[in-house]
Amino acid sequence: MMSCAATGSTSSSSNAGDSSAASHSRSADKRGGEKKGEGTAALVDTKKYRPTFPAAPKGGAEPVAPAVPTNHVGPQVSLLLDSVAQVNKNIKYAAGYRILAYTGIERKTAMDLRNSIVARLPEEKDYLTYKQPTYQLKIGDFFTRVEAQTALNKIQDLLPNALLVQETINIPK
Repeated sequence: MMSCAATGSTSSSSNAGDSSAASHSRSADKRGGEKKGEGTAALVDTKKYRPTFPAAPKGGAEPVAPAVPTNHVGPQVSLLLDSVAQVNKNIKYAAGYRILAYTGIERKTAMDLRNSIVARLPEEKDYLTYKQPTYQLKIGDFFTRVEAQTALNKIQDLLPNALLVQETINIPK
């Protein structure tokens, strides 16, 4: 017969009562609280190990002075941060979105549409490209699709068929 699983050992005995009494005393010894004849486990007081914090001041919140840093950036770390900043300044392109406003063969239509879009979105840059025989007009340099969609919503009545396209964009300086 198997004894209690908490003890992690097996024993065989012909008397089941003796086996359970032995396993009960072994598990009580592991807990460290129960001694022979007590019947219940003694509790250990852990209050002395808990951290204590000062009470909050009464009558309102007082402004607390900001913490002063104790570990300052060393010269080596500063040098590394400067080199990373210099490398980041040299990055000119990123993956992003543009609004594809027009694709067609008529230059006059593309230019008229470009002028009306620039009037509505003067802060956005436009890109008019020509690959024989097609003109493409793309608007903006947007890092996220959400930014591109908000700009598209402003010109939706001019361009009901405009699309958002993923493209390599210029990083504005």
